[in-house]
Amino acid sequence: MTDRTPPLRPDMVHKVEPPREVVVERELGLAQKLWNLGWIRKSMVIAVLALIWELYSRWQDNPLLFPALSETLTALTQGLVDGRIAMATWVSIKVLLQGYVAGMLLAAVFTALATMTRIGADLLETLTAMFNPLPSIALLPLAMIWFGLGEGSIVFVLIHAVLWAVALNTHSGFQAVSLTWRMVGRNYGLSPLSYVLRILIPAAFPSILTGLKIGWAFAWRTLIAAELVFGASSGQGGLGWFIFQSKNMLEVPQVFAGLLTVILFGLLVENGVFRLLEQRTVVRWGMKQS
Repeated sequence: MTDRTPPLRPDMVHKVEPPREVVVERELGLAQKLWNLGWIRKSMVIAVLALIWELYSRWQDNPLLFPALSETLTALTQGLVDGRIAMATWVSIKVLLQGYVAGMLLAAVFTALATMTRIGADLLETLTAMFNPLPSIALLPLAMIWFGLGEGSIVFVLIHAVLWAVALNTHSGFQAVSLTWRMVGRNYGLSPLSYVLRILIPAAFPSILTGLKIGWAFAWRTLIAAELVFGASSGQGGLGWFIFQSKNMLEVPQVFAGLLTVILFGLLVENGVFRLLEQRTVVRWGMKQS
């Protein structure tokens, strides 16, 4: 008989070296922490642009054509102190809010019709294709005939500027909502209003927010352009009218101060209001990275 006992294997001893220390998380330096802050980087961009402005104006040395940033800031401070720029800004904001809110409400009506019925969707697509390419300021002469020489004509062109951008982006966002989300809402037996508020609007809010931003930008520049053409009502005018009057009196630093006010207000709304709304909604919901 053969011995079937398996052969014994010799024991092997391996020397195990202690594990090396691996740095999983490294604390960032102060410079890197500051660079990761968006407002720091944007402030640096603005500072560089301001420096270029100041150097170019000093190199050109012609304040009548291109005043220095320091002269513009002085004119801006004087305009705020004596109330001219502050009053003009307030007049523009009041008219802007009227047109912007009215445009959003009409966009909500058109989007609701487009969501509920096919004829509503066809109507929105047709009207958007017709009127969205039409510049809002081109309607100002007609609006002045219809609504007179006052705020009504400017509000009308602002509504045109806001309506189509908000309605188109909202409707596109609703169409992009996944079928799974739609089926969940229907399985829960939500009413049409609850279905829109709880399913469609949260899912399409990134597109809605984009439409609100575009509508705001269109409305703001349309307002300034309309006030440049006709912006005084009852002895009061907005920023566009302030710029126009300053140009007629050859007060070039005041012209640049008015333009700088338009830019600063746009930065405030974009990086303040819309940025905060974005952080509280789409970023918190995980739809967009901050």
